[in-house]
Amino acid sequence: MADSADLKHMIMSFRVSELQVLLGFAGRNKSGRKQELLQRALQLVQKGCTMPVQIKIRELYRQIFSSNLHRRRYPGGPGTSPPQVRPQTDAPPPSGALGTCYGTYTSDPAGPIDFSNKHLSSSHPDPTPSGLPVHPDVRFKHLPFYDVLAELMKPTSLVPKNNGRFQESFFVFHLTPQQAQDIAMSRDFRPGAKCEYTVQVQLRFCLLETSCEQEDNFPPSICVRVNGKMAPLPNPIPTSKPGIEPKRPGRSVDITSICRLSPTVSNQLDVSWASEFGRGYCLAIYLVRRLTSDILLQRLKQFGNRHPDHTRALIKEKLAHDPDSEIATTSLRVSLICPLGKMRMQIPCRASTCTHLQCFDATTFLMMNEKKPTWVCPVCDKPAPFDKLLIDGYFVEIFRKSPEGSEIQFHEDGSWSPMKHSKETHVISSPSVKATSSSSSAASASTSTSSDKGSSKKKSVEIIDLTIDSSDEESSPPASVSSSRPSEQGARAKCYQRRGVSQDHNEIRIE
Repeated sequence: MADSADLKHMIMSFRVSELQVLLGFAGRNKSGRKQELLQRALQLVQKGCTMPVQIKIRELYRQIFSSNLHRRRYPGGPGTSPPQVRPQTDAPPPSGALGTCYGTYTSDPAGPIDFSNKHLSSSHPDPTPSGLPVHPDVRFKHLPFYDVLAELMKPTSLVPKNNGRFQESFFVFHLTPQQAQDIAMSRDFRPGAKCEYTVQVQLRFCLLETSCEQEDNFPPSICVRVNGKMAPLPNPIPTSKPGIEPKRPGRSVDITSICRLSPTVSNQLDVSWASEFGRGYCLAIYLVRRLTSDILLQRLKQFGNRHPDHTRALIKEKLAHDPDSEIATTSLRVSLICPLGKMRMQIPCRASTCTHLQCFDATTFLMMNEKKPTWVCPVCDKPAPFDKLLIDGYFVEIFRKSPEGSEIQFHEDGSWSPMKHSKETHVISSPSVKATSSSSSAASASTSTSSDKGSSKKKSVEIIDLTIDSSDEESSPPASVSSSRPSEQGARAKCYQRRGVSQDHNEIRIE
């Protein structure tokens, strides 16, 4: 391989398009003017770029050299067909660096490249014609509910075969006799149980990034077939944004049910996806054993409890007086009810990365992540992975000494005391019933009647005025109750006689 001086010489001849391709391949910012892009590209070489980046620089330089040579030798235009192989009499590229890596050149920019082992160091993975390593040093993030038993196919790059958007690759993996037997014997044959395997063949995808552990990440428009059968990929998350393809949630894929559990027959894997500019993906296949929340709870208990003094120190730190502040906090109230299950906690825990005192129940937290793994703290909504969970020893002591309380109070010296809620009595007044005009008049009538029975007053009669019209009768107020005198009764009787109306024993008849 050539030294950094040769790589700098190649980069100096790059145009804006080649600089953007190189920076995007290396994961750097590819926006800005040409001078800014050139400085970023030169910094890659100065800091010691990796083998894939060096190969990409040489590939871009070869494309520029081949296209310039094509224009010099065939000035007739793009319709002129060049020969397939360049004569050996042509002058080599400047600095002579490319000949040590690529050997024979072709005038076609997409022509084959010689990546034989004699030109590459054995300490680096073999690259593909696109510049991507076949087996990159990618590390998948550990999944708490799975124990990795074997690596059936190490992380492998999804390499585009052409310049099209949609690509397709084929892979093959095998099972040993012991692995096939372990999978077959792990099936749950109990009545009513699901046809699931405890030992599974697990397929995972992630970004082609070696700087840190990678989470599961599916390429766009992904489609996977195992032995001709569709793999059960997670459903895409719907999006309301126009022109944006829905993305699948990142998680592992169980392909055990569509694999050939035989050591003599290989398993075929067909992957199709849409390539993205400046972003690569890789996949891997593992043999794993699925765990339950009960197993993880036992492992959490094996880690031991965090010492109570650690929580006491955290309480004192939170309640320490700030001389610059006029408001001083003298106590903290903490609930003993789990924010997830809304019940009293049994095993109080929280992540070591959390800064709050409030805990949550470990059993409930593990059961919820077994159904849908999110590993997010229910108190502060920050990541709370399984390897960061710790049982709080101070809260364990509190639960032993306060078997019935639901809320406690921390003091400045790190001590605690139960919160006592005063009992409040609420007096509910009976609703007041408003009497209507008819009911009130009836009540007054009945009252006057009952009172007249015990007294010497005369009986009250109902007076009906027959001189009014029917229209006035509807709008007239209800008849009032009053006591009639004998003189008034005689006058009314004469009035009735003139109008042809007779009165007999408090009854009114119309003749």
